[in-house]
Amino acid sequence: MTDPASTLRLTLVAAAAIGLILFVAFVVARLLRATRRGISIRMQVFLALAFIVGAFAFGLGLMVIDRIEARAVRLADQAARDEAASIAGVLEGEVARDTVRLEDLAARLEAERARGASLRIELLDARGGVLFPAGEPSAAGRPGTVHVDAPVRKRGDVVGAVRVVKPTVVMQQMLADFAPTVLVISLVLGAAAALAAMWIGRAISEPIERLSAFAERVSSGERTAAPPAVFGREVMRLSRSIDSMRRDLEGRPFVETFAADLSHELKNPVAAVRASAELLEEGALDDPEAARRFVTRIRESTERIERLLADLLGLARIEARGIESFAPIDLGRVARDAIAALDVPPGRLRLTTEGDVRVRGDASWLGRAITNLVDNALAHGAAGGAIAVRVARAPRGVTVVVTSRGAVEPNVRKRVFRRFVTTRAERGGTGLGLAIVRAIAEAHGGAAELAAAGPPAVEFRLVLPPAPLLAPAEPEE
Repeated sequence: MTDPASTLRLTLVAAAAIGLILFVAFVVARLLRATRRGISIRMQVFLALAFIVGAFAFGLGLMVIDRIEARAVRLADQAARDEAASIAGVLEGEVARDTVRLEDLAARLEAERARGASLRIELLDARGGVLFPAGEPSAAGRPGTVHVDAPVRKRGDVVGAVRVVKPTVVMQQMLADFAPTVLVISLVLGAAAALAAMWIGRAISEPIERLSAFAERVSSGERTAAPPAVFGREVMRLSRSIDSMRRDLEGRPFVETFAADLSHELKNPVAAVRASAELLEEGALDDPEAARRFVTRIRESTERIERLLADLLGLARIEARGIESFAPIDLGRVARDAIAALDVPPGRLRLTTEGDVRVRGDASWLGRAITNLVDNALAHGAAGGAIAVRVARAPRGVTVVVTSRGAVEPNVRKRVFRRFVTTRAERGGTGLGLAIVRAIAEAHGGAAELAAAGPPAVEFRLVLPPAPLLAPAEPEE
């Protein structure tokens, strides 16, 4: 029958070996990924802890094994000395008689061995030759054994020696029994190192990741973003530096920013007006058809300039002065009025309102934000596709969700709310509609998001803080 202890030991060794293999495979996979993306702080902490813990476990194991081996050898040596001295005393009593020689004792021992006795001794003559066992090399010096020689004297003279050879099988058995424990302890220490590295790495990297996300929001133009709460002297200093940078960006001279944006967008329509005027001046007025075409181009360019100036002035006003008046309003009614003012074919646009959707803000600005979202859906959605506008109370606040069929191009998804980002500049798009939506949302303490980029559906979401439940809604006119 199989020994239960041996079965348990084998099971532990197998489980520990499998766990160790999986753990090493995990580390190697992460390191291979790190060669492409760079080694993260968590991996650096893990490698440092793994090296320290591994070196400690290895050194501790070597020290324990060395002490066990030394102890086992010392015990075997002491037992061999005691046994050799005892046997030598017995043999000295035999050879003290004149009729008994050492060779006679060797013959007796051979006879005992022939009858099946297990004798782990050797009998040597005065010159060191082996008398017993006859015809066999000495076992002294073999690996895994210790031996001790005890002299055999007769009337004070050394006539031979007794050699006792002791195998250190006990030590090997002890090491074999101890190996599973060492493997399990090493695996436990490795797992503890991994957990400690994960905890320490998260404590270090999480604030940095939050600050990185905050810096990305600031770089994308989210001026009202607040730095995340962090801990640690170095990380707090980094947070203050990034927030100071944000305030510097927010406090740049407005005229400089406005002039740069305006000159950037006016370049193309002004160039079109100039070219058309020059062609008219050079003789196109004599050709009614050509004159009509160039006048139409001038009219289109001036209309684009007017739209651009109106959008820029509106965006500049809300970014510079914010919302001047906040009052409790029903956002559902604002959305209904905004949609009613649009020229949309019947049945294409559907509005639903759910729950208490009152917010505090300016109805005209919020109406413009909803109008811009719907205009964006009409311009970029699938031709003739249905557009759904849903105003509802959600855990995050009051939301306006505009959904349409289509997709947002991958290269503009992260920049869709920035100024002058448009995919239809040739059709008169200014790239300011969604920038105005975001500015209005932030001025009301909310946010504008691209919730789904499609396909099959594109979903823009406007999130606003709800008004206090007891605040009365603005009366219907």
